[in-house]
Amino acid sequence: MPVDPRKILILTGDAGLGHRSAAEALQKAFEHQFGDMCEVTINNPLNHPDIPDIIRQSQSDYDEIVKAIPDLYRLGFDISDAKLPVSLMESGFNLVLLNVMRETIAKYQPDLILTTYPIYPAPLTTLQESDSLDLPVIATVTDLVTVHHVWFHTNLNLLTVPTKIVYQKALEAGMRREQMEITGIPVDPEIHYLKDFPVKDLRRDLGWEEGTTTLLVVGSPRITDLMEILREIDTSQEVFQFALVAGGNDDLYDKFQSTRWEHPASIYDFVDYMPRLMRAADMIVCKAGGLIVTESLASGLPLLLVHVLPGQERGNVDYVLDHDAGALCESPGEASERLSGWLGNDQAELTMIARNAAAAGRAEAALEIARIAWGFLK
Repeated sequence: MPVDPRKILILTGDAGLGHRSAAEALQKAFEHQFGDMCEVTINNPLNHPDIPDIIRQSQSDYDEIVKAIPDLYRLGFDISDAKLPVSLMESGFNLVLLNVMRETIAKYQPDLILTTYPIYPAPLTTLQESDSLDLPVIATVTDLVTVHHVWFHTNLNLLTVPTKIVYQKALEAGMRREQMEITGIPVDPEIHYLKDFPVKDLRRDLGWEEGTTTLLVVGSPRITDLMEILREIDTSQEVFQFALVAGGNDDLYDKFQSTRWEHPASIYDFVDYMPRLMRAADMIVCKAGGLIVTESLASGLPLLLVHVLPGQERGNVDYVLDHDAGALCESPGEASERLSGWLGNDQAELTMIARNAAAAGRAEAALEIARIAWGFLK
């Protein structure tokens, strides 16, 4: 007799790409491992029509805000990351989100809820108490080091954390050891499944030069001087090829296409097969966002970080540097010089850094979180 699939609801937000990407990675992990036994839905409660326009709109304005006033953004992050402001924030989230959460749960009737967005644990755990909501709530932290205290809600059934550093911060904030698992940040499970796939085969499929060192560049609206950095790198006498990803930024994509590159360049606008590009590349130029850093480490890619957002991204930089898995380059000249160092001496340094990156990464994190979460189902 067929058994109804277990319903899993993953709640996320759209301020930046990282939270939704983590949710999608978890969805794939459940479906890969449990197939027809589960039915996984991703939902963003902040898109509900009852959410005030200013809050809903703040998600799409996120990149513009942090680009225009990064110091003010950092100040807001730091001020709010304390006990009293966190309590006030949780009260505010409850006020705005409680009925929306109640309606969302009634609509999807989940057996299990996961959240990859930090403001949802407060209203969810309130509903567990006020509505006798009898289903487990699991939160998954999506930053490596600099984690806002709003994540650390002591009534959660489980908090998955990316690193020992965050685990210790959570303990100091009142979380219990039995409430937590160190798993890494969930990334697309394909990164794990591709780890032994021949690089030359991937490059041939992508139309790249099979034997040429490949520099993957992932753009962002926040990296305002990316073209200057790339033009400087392109003057290098080292042998390499570019794989340039604009990430859906039309202006950047046009600049990529209109530039006469000295090195071979494969140009992409938006891709939904980033794990394949990462597996096929030898290093990456990118911002210090939690998602791209985590995916790069999981793929064993040395990172040339060329933009860091004051606040939570500084911890991502520190994590990369502490593990000798990449470098922070604060000028075009520094980026070009670092690249030349990595590519010189038969790429001995690049090989070492790639090994360090792979050791610091957790390609199987989403799969592990899904397995742990499945154990909470009754």
